[in-house]
Amino acid sequence: MQHGLSKKAAIVGIGETDYSRESGRSELTLALQAITAAIRDAGLTPKDIDGLLKFQVDTVTEGEIASCLGMDHLRFYGELGGAGTAGCGLVAHAAAAVALGLANNVVVYRAMNGRSGRRYGRGDVTMRGGVGPAAFTEPFGQLVPQQALAMLARRHMHEYGTTSRQFGAVAVAFRAHANRNPKAVFHDTPLTLEDHQNSRYVVEPFRLFDCCLETDGGCAVVVTSAERARDLPQPPAFILAAGQCLPGYRGPLPSLTESNARILAPELFAAAGVTPADIDVAQIYDHFSALVLFALEDYGFCKKGEGGPFVEAGNIQWPNGSLPVNTAGGHLSEAYLHVMNHVNEAVRQLRGTSTAQVQHAELVLVDSGIGAGALILGK
Repeated sequence: MQHGLSKKAAIVGIGETDYSRESGRSELTLALQAITAAIRDAGLTPKDIDGLLKFQVDTVTEGEIASCLGMDHLRFYGELGGAGTAGCGLVAHAAAAVALGLANNVVVYRAMNGRSGRRYGRGDVTMRGGVGPAAFTEPFGQLVPQQALAMLARRHMHEYGTTSRQFGAVAVAFRAHANRNPKAVFHDTPLTLEDHQNSRYVVEPFRLFDCCLETDGGCAVVVTSAERARDLPQPPAFILAAGQCLPGYRGPLPSLTESNARILAPELFAAAGVTPADIDVAQIYDHFSALVLFALEDYGFCKKGEGGPFVEAGNIQWPNGSLPVNTAGGHLSEAYLHVMNHVNEAVRQLRGTSTAQVQHAELVLVDSGIGAGALILGK
């Protein structure tokens, strides 16, 4: 992590399509719509963009975007592997590029027909045909993310007495936030704890409402230098710290109930010069409700094993919680765009334009995959 990155770059534009289960558009069209909206929001034109960064799993290439939008010269482009885990890392790479002068204005984008096209819940993207590490899991029936992560959730329940109702408290809180957000897939659909408890199991202990949406849509952000950001129309969301973590290269985690955030968090907060207590609102990668508890614990918002009681006490709810989380509805109730909708919501919180606005929000943490990547954004 580069401690010298703080406030050298900022997110100055955000864009998104509508979110749906059947977009009726190609993933290229969705990407172009989201990117165009983000560039317009930043007060720029496509010719001002000289950097593009994508998710490795995104089908839309940088060359297609540049050609369709008439971008003259891409000085910086590339991709990161993984799904949601790449999101904050891509923003970090964009920030480093503009801070070092490798590019002036960089767009990070994600577009997917995640419901009407390739579906993660079916393994369309994640299954590896028993090749590589998958040789040790897929032949034995572990085929999709929910199966692997359900085992971690069950271990948390075993070690700390965490309950299904506490997972439900996460789902219900995020649904209440989505009910305030007209763009959310579940905007018009309330959820009670009883609804959660009565829903079917997908993979025990995950019930239906513990699992993220499968969504069609696109999101994009524009990153530029702090100097240029001050001359643009939108209030900049400065990148105070950004980091990634692959623990396999940095020493093993001691427990199945500990996440990458356990390693990343101390560096992240030190780089920003803040503590977990300073964070006003968090946008946490909620592919499954249980993993929100892991993130809350491992980023230091509560003690290890206390994530269940923390959410059950209402701490993640807007407007009265001590740490409102996923204020647009998150992956569970707004849309599943691999953390890019979370980044957009973090920027809205700092602009003061969220539909569940946290008063005087000045610091926002964004997590992409329980510590695989993270950002701290500020005014």
